[in-house]
Amino acid sequence: MLCLNLLSTNPFFNLAAEEYLLKKSTEEYLILYINSPSVIIGKHQVAHREADTEYVTRNNIPVIRRISGGGTVFHDQGNLNFTFIINGKKGNQVDFRKYTLPVIQVLSTLGVEAKFEGKNDLKVNGLKISGNAEHVYHERVLHHGTLLFNSQLDVLRKSLRADKSHYSTRAVTSNPSSVINLKEIISVVKDISEFRQHILEYFLDKSGNKIFELSSESVNEINSLAENKFRTWEWNYAYGPEYLFNNSFELTGKPHSCHLSVKDGIICDCEIKGSDEIIAAGRKLIGCRHMPQDLMKVFSRLINKDIFVKWIF
Repeated sequence: MLCLNLLSTNPFFNLAAEEYLLKKSTEEYLILYINSPSVIIGKHQVAHREADTEYVTRNNIPVIRRISGGGTVFHDQGNLNFTFIINGKKGNQVDFRKYTLPVIQVLSTLGVEAKFEGKNDLKVNGLKISGNAEHVYHERVLHHGTLLFNSQLDVLRKSLRADKSHYSTRAVTSNPSSVINLKEIISVVKDISEFRQHILEYFLDKSGNKIFELSSESVNEINSLAENKFRTWEWNYAYGPEYLFNNSFELTGKPHSCHLSVKDGIICDCEIKGSDEIIAAGRKLIGCRHMPQDLMKVFSRLINKDIFVKWIF
């Protein structure tokens, strides 16, 4: 197995690197990387339902769709991501227990007794330290997961939408769990750099494993994939299933309600009740992308950004 220690903290590039190595190579890989703050949603999720749109917009935290299914996770520089890309027999690749076992074993060398629980989590004393997801491509499987070492858990909680009741959709939903940072458990490594190095050395000590670096040609192709797919609105927001959004709120002392139907990221039906100005502006929403920057152009003369994003997402 080739061990790639990705030094990039660019989440767009790192997610593209996973897809590139899965689809453009026949080798098996372990990839370790750390992303800058980002919300990573599953392939079949609705971005606005999973991320707190107001918070991530205000704090410039990107929401990025990955190619694997499952629920939403938060990445930052206190979280270590691991990826296995393995060849297998078609129809028999999906096995969360199999691919999390090496992670459980390496954590045990640091005195951590992690257990596989539920569908795809690793937990310590009932608290989640790792969420996992998989994607099958022909005879190859991509298994990736998080390892919370010293993540900003307050930012994690604020970035993920707590109340999803305004959204109706057939999309996959996330199952929130109580989490804990491994730093609170591990005493033998002082920071995430040492933690990362320990995991890398553990796998390099295994027979047949060796270090691997991306060629300049591969880097160029990954950058292209990141730019043309993982940075695009079409992939991150429009790709998800259709949904209905319903909310009631009060503006300028008057009751209002908003009902949106969104397909392919575009508002295809809209009913807003309330003041005459809001109703008139609401008629212009049909055909708009359901995105703060787009809808603000319609409502910019009526209400400020904070109020707008709070009630229409």
